[in-house]
Amino acid sequence: MHYLADTDALVADGTLTTDQARIIRRHSRQAMVSLSINTLLCAGIIAAAFGFIFWLANALAVAITGALFLGIGVLILRSGNDLYRMFGNAAALIGGGMLAGGATIELIDKYPSGFAAPALIVAGALAALIAGYAFRRGTKTRFVTGSVLLMGGAMHLVGVYYGMSEADLNGWPVPLSHLYATILIVAAGVFIDVRAVTALAIMPFAQMLDTATYYSQAAYVFYSPESTLSILQLGLLIFASIWVMRTQPERIGRHAGILAIMAFIVANLCALVGSLWGDVVGSSYWEPTYVYGEQSWEEYQAARAAFEATTLVISEQVYAILWAIALAASAFWAAHKNRRGLFNAAMTFGGIHAYTQMFETFYDEPLAYVIGGLAAIPLAWGLWRLNDIFRDADERVAA
Repeated sequence: MHYLADTDALVADGTLTTDQARIIRRHSRQAMVSLSINTLLCAGIIAAAFGFIFWLANALAVAITGALFLGIGVLILRSGNDLYRMFGNAAALIGGGMLAGGATIELIDKYPSGFAAPALIVAGALAALIAGYAFRRGTKTRFVTGSVLLMGGAMHLVGVYYGMSEADLNGWPVPLSHLYATILIVAAGVFIDVRAVTALAIMPFAQMLDTATYYSQAAYVFYSPESTLSILQLGLLIFASIWVMRTQPERIGRHAGILAIMAFIVANLCALVGSLWGDVVGSSYWEPTYVYGEQSWEEYQAARAAFEATTLVISEQVYAILWAIALAASAFWAAHKNRRGLFNAAMTFGGIHAYTQMFETFYDEPLAYVIGGLAAIPLAWGLWRLNDIFRDADERVAA
């Protein structure tokens, strides 16, 4: 478990010695440096591999160049020289990335759709399984074998989604495919013990209810057609992740923690959508649709009104209030349980919530600010007293 503490203050009050504080600072600094170096290395490998693919733009040239990089990387790694191991890893992965990425693009571009998707699914799965076996067997080559496992998994999922697109699937197969991708990404992240991979699983998971993003003319857009249902879905993931954190070993718990943070972030983005537009729960699935020529506009409006009368409709004002309460409760719980990631996310979205509501929903309602401000004071007092109760209970248990 990672905790944030002021080592200078701990030395001053006698909790730590000067040498202990120095050791903690050294380990912390080393972890940060390693993270920055690995991030730069991975970004360089990905950029170089795909840059070569699109620059050469020829299957044979990409295959030859990729094989050369892979061979050079293997030779460097087999030499056993730790000083140049980073170059060996980079060369091998650039070559592997070129071969995997080039093969994927070539299959999709040049071969019939009925062949490309199954080929990618099978080839990616085989590559991932072989790399996973090698990952388990060797310790010095785990950076390479783990990366190849991810490349194989990526090929496999590209095949799955390409097959979905070509078959024009709709209905239940679509969210089930997203769930399959979620499970696969989480499994890969836990297997190689890289939380950044596990965090990526939130993308297909959120898309199960069509929550996603898109880009258009310098505008990056987040949309959630079912904000309430998506929040409930993501809330289940948060509670499941917290349960895993409390009951499973720390190695598994760390991955559950990053997944909980990502789910919390996306859930708050969904709440932001709801606080701006409100929500007619289930409208994107069950609301009547207007078909030109088959019904009049008045008939469509009547059918839509009848649907809204039978489902839950949450206005943007109510959404804004509920979101504020949820953020306050989340921040307090995260602070009490020392979940810094969730606490930081809650505080960040608290600022976003205040800013957006100031200009969108309650900008011309001064009484809302009076009520909200006065309500915040006893709420803060209540949380302070509740924290004292929790702290006293923890001290009694420790005693």
